Amino acid sequence: MTSESRVRGVLFVCVANAARSQMAEGWGRKLLPADVDVWSAGSRPARVSRDAITVMNEVGIDLSSHWSKSIAEIPLDRIDLVVSLCAEEECPIVPRPIARESWNLPDPGAGIGSVKARLDAFRATRDEMCRRVVDLARRINS
Repeated sequence: MTSESRVRGVLFVCVANAARSQMAEGWGRKLLPADVDVWSAGSRPARVSRDAITVMNEVGIDLSSHWSKSIAEIPLDRIDLVVSLCAEEECPIVPRPIARESWNLPDPGAGIGSVKARLDAFRATRDEMCRRVVDLARRINS
């Protein structure tokens, strides 16, 4: 990304806006340049996952005041990049031409099992999301 195509707003999307996109928004607010607005949304907003809040809190990012939003609640005229986080499910469609990236991450909330196994899945998603947002920040700054 060059200065001519400067990103001013990023929208992270998944279906429920409960885990992946919330974690991405948290990382984006921490790691992207301060002048880049960061949002998250979903096509069928649900409640923000307690597990997402827990694992992000472990790395010093507080999602406790976040809420799930629909794409209709986002000022799309301020978005320059949409990052789709869906893997196995169909991701929401943003109704205007905007640059897009697809990060295809599995939903950590889709698994069942012990609390430890579930939190480990959320931690793996959190850590991969961090790597990808760091890379995005590098590209935005170049």
